[in-house]
Amino acid sequence: MINMNRARDERRELLFRFWISTASILIAIVSLVLFAPDTALAAGQSSFHIPEKFVKNRVLIQPRAGITEEKFKAIIEQHGGNETFVIDELDLHIIELSENANTAAIAEALNRNPNIKFAELDGQVSPELIPDDPQYPYGWHLPQIGATSAWDSAQGDGVIIAVLDTGVDTSHPDLQGQTVPGWNFYDGNDDVTDVHGHGTAVAGTVAAATNNSIGVSSVSFNSRIMPMRITDTQGYGYYSLMAQAITSAADNNAKVANISFLNVSKSSSVDAAAQYMRDKGGIVVISAGNTGSELTDNPPRDSLVVVAATDGNDLTTSFSSYGDFVDIAAPGVGLRTTLSGGGYGGFSGTSASSPVVAGVYALVMSANSSLQPAQLDSIVFENALDLGNTGWDPHYGAGRVQADMAVIAAIDTPDTDFLSPSVSITSPIGGVLKGEVPVYTSSSDNIAVTEVELYVNGELYASETFDPFEFILDTSQYTDGQMQLEARAYDASGNTGYSEIVDVTVANNKNPPEVTILDPTDGSEVSGTVNVNVSANDDVGVTRISLYIDGKEVMAVNDSTTLSYSWRPKPLRGKGKNSIPNSTMISATAEDIAGNSSTAVVNVTVTR
Repeated sequence: MINMNRARDERRELLFRFWISTASILIAIVSLVLFAPDTALAAGQSSFHIPEKFVKNRVLIQPRAGITEEKFKAIIEQHGGNETFVIDELDLHIIELSENANTAAIAEALNRNPNIKFAELDGQVSPELIPDDPQYPYGWHLPQIGATSAWDSAQGDGVIIAVLDTGVDTSHPDLQGQTVPGWNFYDGNDDVTDVHGHGTAVAGTVAAATNNSIGVSSVSFNSRIMPMRITDTQGYGYYSLMAQAITSAADNNAKVANISFLNVSKSSSVDAAAQYMRDKGGIVVISAGNTGSELTDNPPRDSLVVVAATDGNDLTTSFSSYGDFVDIAAPGVGLRTTLSGGGYGGFSGTSASSPVVAGVYALVMSANSSLQPAQLDSIVFENALDLGNTGWDPHYGAGRVQADMAVIAAIDTPDTDFLSPSVSITSPIGGVLKGEVPVYTSSSDNIAVTEVELYVNGELYASETFDPFEFILDTSQYTDGQMQLEARAYDASGNTGYSEIVDVTVANNKNPPEVTILDPTDGSEVSGTVNVNVSANDDVGVTRISLYIDGKEVMAVNDSTTLSYSWRPKPLRGKGKNSIPNSTMISATAEDIAGNSSTAVVNVTVTR
C-alpha cells in the first residue's frame, strides 16, 4: 500500500509539473502576442522612455508628415487631449491631458500610433554639476586642448552660442558685453537672471571675456552668449522648453547651443529641435551625465554631440557617464569659471566638459564659416586625441577634443559641395495599398541630407525635414488604380537626389467586379463539346477568373478579363430514347485587386 501511494504521489507530482510547464509556455506565448511591438513601432518609431521625473498630464507629439489636421485632432481627442502650444518649426505639439489621466499610458499608446512619429513625456532633468574647490587657480584645460594655439587663427568671432540653462548672470565682470538678448522660456519673459548658478558657470567656460586683465579665460572668448533659461527655480530643465529654446536660438542666428543636463539624448523632442538647428547650420552639444556608469538606454543621436569628461591626465573621470551615445571627451575637473554674483571658482562635471566642446565648435566655425554641421562633426571628431581603445570607444568617444588641430583642419577644408544625396523608398516597394500607409525612405549624403519630399504621381505630397524621413500616405485621396511614388532628397548646398519610381496599386474600392457567362446561356440544352466563355470587368482590375462545373474548379486565369474553356460533359445515363439528360451548374467567380469578388451562375441540360 505504501509503494502504491508513493507511486500515485509521484504521478501527481509529474502531472503537476507538466501543467505548470504548459501554463508557463502558454503565458509566454500570450505575452509575445499581447506585448510584441506593432508594425509601426518596429518600422521606425523609437522605444518608449519614461523619465524619472516628468510633467503630469503633458505629452509632446510630432505627427508623421502627410497626416491631415483633422485626423491628428481626432487622435488627440480620443485620448482626452487638448493642444496648448505648437512649435511650428518642428511641428511639435504640446498636449495637456485631463487631471486624472494616466499620462505615461496615453503617451505610450500615442507613440505606437502609425500616424504619430513620436510621442513622449515632458521629462524633468537635472543639471550635471559637481561642486568643486572655489579657489582652483588655473585654467589648465585651455593649453591641454590646444586652445591657446588655436587662438592664433580663430577666436570665435561672429559665432553666437546659446546657453540653455538656469539663466546667466549678465552683470558678471567677465560676462558683461559677452551676451546678446536671450529669453526665459519657463516664465515667458526676457528676464534671464540665473536662478541656480549653473548657467553662469557654463557661460563663463565657453565664452567669458579674455585678455581683460581680470577673472578667467574661456575657450571661444570672441563669441557671444545667448542666455536661454529652460529650468524652474530648482534647476530642473524640461524637454519641452529645451525644444523651444533650441528652435528659437536657431531662428535668431545662434550657431552653437549647449545643454549641460542629464539624459537629454533620450528626448525625441530635443532631437527634432537639434535637427532643425543643424538644418540651419548649427550644432547642439550636450553633457553625457555624471552617473559614473554606463547608460545603455541613451540612444546615439546624429543631431547631438555628447561629451564625456576627462581629467588633467587625459583619463576619463570616475563620475562621467559612458556608453554608445558618447561622441567625444573634454576636460571636466576643476575648470576655473565665472560664478553667479560676480565671483570665480572651480567647475567640475560633464556640465563643464560640454561647454568646452561647444567653444571648440565655435572656434572651428569662425575659422571656416562655410562648413556644414556634418563637416564640423567630422573635423572635430577626426582631429581628437585618440584615448582608451583604438578608435571610438564608449568612454572617450572619438577621443579628447583638440582645438588647435580642429581649427587647422577647418581652414584647409574646401567649401564647395557638388555631390547629390542618394535616396530610396524602402517601404512600400510595390503591391496593393489601402487606407493610410506609412512610407519609409533611406537617404545619405557626403555632408548631410536636410529634407526629403514624397511625390505621388509626379506631384508633391508632403515634405519632411527631420530624420528619419517618414510619411503617412492617405490613399483614399486618390482614384483606385496605378500610382507612382518618388522621393527627392536635398542637402544644404541645394543638390538634389531622386529615388527610383515605385509602382503600386491603390485599391480602396469596395465594388466587386462584374462577371458574365456568355456561353452557354442559362437554361439552354448542350451536347458534344461545349465552349464555355466568361467575361469580367472591374474599375480597378480583374486579378483572377475561376470556372466551376458542379462546384469543382476546372480552370482559372490570372490578370485577364476573359476565360474560354472546352467542356466535354459526362456521358448520359441509359441508352437511346431511355437516356436521362444531365442537369449541370456552371459558375464563374471574378476577383479584383482589392479582394472583392462576384459570381455568375448558369444551369444547362446536357442532351445526346
